[in-house]
Amino acid sequence: MVLEEVSSLGYSFGCLFGVGACLVCHAIVQHGTDDQKRKYVKPLLAGDIYAAECLTEPRGGGGSDFFGTTSKAEDKGDHFLLNGQKRFIVGAEGADYFLVYARTNFDSEVPSHKALTCFIVDRGPGVKVEYIYGLLGNRGGGTGRLVFNNVKVPRENILGTLNGGLEVFDTMMIPERLGSAVMCIGPARTALEIATGYTTRRKAFGQTINRFQGVSFQVAEAATLLDAARAITYTAARAADDGAERRYTRRLISEAKKFSSEACMKVVHNAMQVMGGIGYTNVFPLERIYRDIRLGPIWTGSNEVMSMIIAHEWYREHSARSVTDRKRDYEADAHEAEALEEKVYE
Repeated sequence: MVLEEVSSLGYSFGCLFGVGACLVCHAIVQHGTDDQKRKYVKPLLAGDIYAAECLTEPRGGGGSDFFGTTSKAEDKGDHFLLNGQKRFIVGAEGADYFLVYARTNFDSEVPSHKALTCFIVDRGPGVKVEYIYGLLGNRGGGTGRLVFNNVKVPRENILGTLNGGLEVFDTMMIPERLGSAVMCIGPARTALEIATGYTTRRKAFGQTINRFQGVSFQVAEAATLLDAARAITYTAARAADDGAERRYTRRLISEAKKFSSEACMKVVHNAMQVMGGIGYTNVFPLERIYRDIRLGPIWTGSNEVMSMIIAHEWYREHSARSVTDRKRDYEADAHEAEALEEKVYE
């Protein structure tokens, strides 16, 4: 609810708030030591420092291919020596510390999901912002590529356990993808409010344009999509809060991220369409919202990855129901259900 309101001011605000206050803080609260919470969470929530999350890499892994991470951290006893690169990092330009995933077990027989560790890495010697991206939208996030060159990371800055990065990652995917869903709702709501106000004042052919179905029906579609996006996202949030079965929650969150980001793009599209040429200028903030919200289906796991998760979990649930739920045979409802010779599967 807070993130929706923050994002209504601008998608970049939602991204920055979401990455720092939602993702990073959530991970440290869930997996960090008391000292880590005192040092990194309290001052961040007070607004004194800022944090960023480092997943995606230029080559190898990160992003949707998280377990292909090639950044490495070598154990030197009281510290680790971190080397590698991370790209598309929101907050790279200004964050005071970073959550960085790196490989810490180099045995080729050990699967990647058991070989990664999450570290809290302070900005300091060896941490360099190599490049700041010129983005289509979301330009307020200071998004860049980071290079870690022989960075000494104290052993006490391991978040969670050594080689236990997967557990932290799984924890962060809940607020990350829920956040991606809800931070589209805020600016889409703003766009629709602007378009609604404009169409009730703008006149053509002797009447306000909201009286034309070509306009009002687009606003109606946008309002419906916005309500649907909010409903599915809040339903997923409720499941997460209530501790519903993990894989079921995972499906709902993936559905929310995919549906909300795509539906809200359509909301903004409709809002700009009914405003006509003036919506394409920077006299109104529609053009910025339009550019910003395009990021929604791409980051925090592309919507194609969300579809993979949804399909996988849905089929798994169906298979489980087929074994445990024998109360109803839906196929038997057909009048010719006994025509077994017509039910050909091979």
